Amino acid sequence: MKRTRTAVLALATAAAALAPALGQAAATAADGTYLQDPAGGEKAMKSQWTKDEMHKVEGQFRFYPGVQYKTVTRPGPSGAPDYERHVADPRTLAWQPSFDFGWAVSDSTLVKKAVTTKDGKHPIVVHAVLRRSSDHAKAVEVHQELANRPATGRAKVPGGKRIACDTGEYTVEWSVTRSGYGTLTGTLRWDSSCEQYRTAFSTENGKV
Repeated sequence: MKRTRTAVLALATAAAALAPALGQAAATAADGTYLQDPAGGEKAMKSQWTKDEMHKVEGQFRFYPGVQYKTVTRPGPSGAPDYERHVADPRTLAWQPSFDFGWAVSDSTLVKKAVTTKDGKHPIVVHAVLRRSSDHAKAVEVHQELANRPATGRAKVPGGKRIACDTGEYTVEWSVTRSGYGTLTGTLRWDSSCEQYRTAFSTENGKV
């Protein structure tokens, strides 16, 4: 998690710098930070062959915590107090998660597990559940049946719910299904702490 936490801090600092241009509207700094399953590079995928070893489905999942905040007005520096600025308000921090699914469907043409092609349109089903680790309560759930999708593609699905900061650890359960080929599944752990954002915003506001 060290790499992710470093990225979170960098993103928070960048978001705070952008706040003056956003005025009093709610700001979002979501897309720069995510957790990925399987871990690795951008092209890392989980895979599964059918029993006859002629068809393969691959999947990748990314969880975007999606931090949100509002801005407040602060006086300018000494010597120019009338030069007001809008900065992020740490008290308004919250999470607005979204879920990103990637897939690839392959078919062997002659030899098992060899000479594969990625053609045609496919029915893809994506599903994810965000649960509190403490009691396994369901916080967010998304489910979409995607018809006539290309053999390789991605779909990002908003969670549609806010998650309060500092409400403990969560587990993300996800799956990608291609009917007739199989289902890929995985889990991720996520800590809902906003402390690093709060620290970065407080520094930007001149409080620490």
